[in-house]
Amino acid sequence: MNYLPIFLDLRDRHCLVVGGSETAARKAELLLRAGARVDVAAPALHEAWERLPGTDRVSRVADSFSVSLLDGKDAVIVVEDDMALATLISDAARARHLPINVADKPALCSYILPSIIDRSPIMVAVSSGGEAPVLARMLRARLETMIPAAYGRLGALASRFKERVRSTVKPDQRRAFWEKVFLSPVAEMVFSGREAEAEKQLDAMIANAATHDVSRGEVYLVGAGPGNPDLLTFRALRLMQQADVIVHDRLVSQPILDMCRRDAERIYVGKERDDHAVPQEEINMLLVRLAKAGKRTLRLKGGDPFIFGRGGEEIETLVEHGVPFQVVPGITAAAGVASYAGIPLTHRDYAQSVAFVTGHLKDNTFNMNWDGIARHDQTIVIYMGLKGLPLLCEALVKHGLDSTTPAAIIQQGTLPTQRVVTGTLSTLPGLAATAGLKAPTLIIVGNVVKLREKLGWYQPEQHQEQAQRSPLEAPDHLR
Repeated sequence: MNYLPIFLDLRDRHCLVVGGSETAARKAELLLRAGARVDVAAPALHEAWERLPGTDRVSRVADSFSVSLLDGKDAVIVVEDDMALATLISDAARARHLPINVADKPALCSYILPSIIDRSPIMVAVSSGGEAPVLARMLRARLETMIPAAYGRLGALASRFKERVRSTVKPDQRRAFWEKVFLSPVAEMVFSGREAEAEKQLDAMIANAATHDVSRGEVYLVGAGPGNPDLLTFRALRLMQQADVIVHDRLVSQPILDMCRRDAERIYVGKERDDHAVPQEEINMLLVRLAKAGKRTLRLKGGDPFIFGRGGEEIETLVEHGVPFQVVPGITAAAGVASYAGIPLTHRDYAQSVAFVTGHLKDNTFNMNWDGIARHDQTIVIYMGLKGLPLLCEALVKHGLDSTTPAAIIQQGTLPTQRVVTGTLSTLPGLAATAGLKAPTLIIVGNVVKLREKLGWYQPEQHQEQAQRSPLEAPDHLR
C-alpha cells in the first residue's frame, strides 16, 4: 500500500491553493465542499472560480507564492507547470509538516486527491496512487452505479439515531444491531422515499433492542472456491464482511482472507496431508462454542464445502447442538479448475457423465469402485491425487481404460500461477514428475482432455517475483 487512505476534517480550516487555472478551481471546489476556507495565490483567476459554491470562503491573497502564505494553513494544493517553483513549494510545505498535493507531480505530493463518490455522509474514494488515474476513474464510474444516491439518506438517518442507539443498545451488540437495521425493510423504505415510515420502524427496533439480546450466534459455512477471489459468490462476500470470527482452512488464499471483515478474529484450523493439526471433531465443537457465545462465525472452506470438504460433518454437529447455520456453495475445484484449464467436463462427443473421486492413499492403496469409475464415456476428476498419481493411472488401466486415454494434471488452477500438464495414463506420472508439480493439484482423465489444446483460453504469465512476494495458494481439498 503506497498511500494510507484518510479523510481530513477541513471544516472552517484554512487551506492554500497556488494557481488560478480552471484545474485549480476544480481542486479548490473539493476543499470548499469539505467546508474549508481557501486562500489563493495567483496572478489571475479563471472564470470557473466565479461559479464555485461557497465563493464567500475564497480569497485571492497574493499574485504569486511566498513562504509566509503557508503560515496557519492546514493543507496545500499546487497547480503549477514550473517544476522548480512546484518543488520549492513542496519542500517548504513538507518542512512545516503540511499536507501538500501538487497536480500531476506525484513525487512532490504528501497526499493525493482520489476519485470520490459523494453520498454524504457516506464517502467512497478510489485511487491508483497516481499510477493509473484513468483506471481509477473507470472504477469510480462503476461504483457510482452500484451505490445509489439514497445511501446518503440512509447514512443521515443512522446519524440522527446514533445517540439514541448508543444509550439503548449494549456496546458489544451495536454492530449487530446496525447490520440488522441496514438489512431490514428500514433501508428499502429510505430508498423509496418513505423516510417517516423508516423512522417509525427504526424506533420499534430500538425499543425491542432495549429488552432483547440483539446478538445471536450463527455459523456461515461458506465455500471460497478454488482460490481465485473473482470466483466468490456475492452472498459469500456479504457474509465474509459481517462475520465476527473467521475459521479458515490452510491455503485459503490470502487475497480471499483479505476480503473478510478487517477486525474479525481469525482462527486457523488448517490440515496438511498426514498432519491434521486440528482434528475434525475439535473443529466441529469449536464452531458450536463460538456460536453459543453469540459470535457470527464464518467457516471458510476452499472449493465447495459439500464436495470433499467435510462440511456435512460440521453441520451435523451444529444440528445436534441446536446451532443455526447457513450454507453458501462455492465453485468446486472440478468446475473451476477444469474451466480455467480449457477442459469441459462433459461434451456430447466425448463424455456423458462425470465422476468426482478422492485420490487420497490409505496404506498405499485406494478404496474405490473401479468398475463404476473406469468408463470410456465418463470424465474422471481426481482430488488429492498427486502423491498417488502413478498408482492411480496404473489402476485405471488395470480396470479397463486404455493406457492412451488422455489425462491432465493442473497445479494451482484458476490462479496466476496455474500450470497444466497433459499426456496419457501411461505418460502423465512421468511428465508430472519432470515438471516438478506440487500440491495443490487436480487430475482430469478422459477424452475431454483432447480439447485442451483447442479450448485453453487461460494462459497466465508466470510473474515469479510477484508470486514470491504475494503467493496465491489454493485450498486443502485440492491437494
